[in-house]
Amino acid sequence: MYHTIDEFLTEWTYESDSTQQILDLFNDDSLGTRVKEGERSLGFLAWHTIVSINEMMSRVGLEFEAPHHDASMPESAAEIAAGYKQANMAFKEAIRSQWTDVNLSEEHDMYGEMWTNATTLNVIVKHQIHHRGQMTMLMRLAGLPMIGVYGPSREEWTSYGGDVPK
Repeated sequence: MYHTIDEFLTEWTYESDSTQQILDLFNDDSLGTRVKEGERSLGFLAWHTIVSINEMMSRVGLEFEAPHHDASMPESAAEIAAGYKQANMAFKEAIRSQWTDVNLSEEHDMYGEMWTNATTLNVIVKHQIHHRGQMTMLMRLAGLPMIGVYGPSREEWTSYGGDVPK
């Protein structure tokens, strides 16, 4: 749990930088990749990750410019990556300028439960990690290159001279 805005921003910056790097690897052809028909596509998951920032944080009174939850998904990978970059920068600036450490203990109704702002920030980080994991699996199916987030990707590992189990 976060006790200071700086604690949150340190973790969020690492996680959001990792998400941005993943989104920057998408191409337009990859956006429709799904595990199977009827499941969420790579593009949908990316867009959902972006619009959820504004959706969740508007519930706790934070105001910033970012795509709203009902905004249509862009058709290009570059627009999705740019949308995340813009939303992320605006979100971080809003946290810095609108909240102090005291705001972290305030409670708000979040989806029928009372959460502190610190809990909401914790959930938004985990939500992003959850969907980034789904996206990386779909990226493999789409044949996209991969980067390591918490350790080297297969490509990075082999470039270091490591063996990759088959």
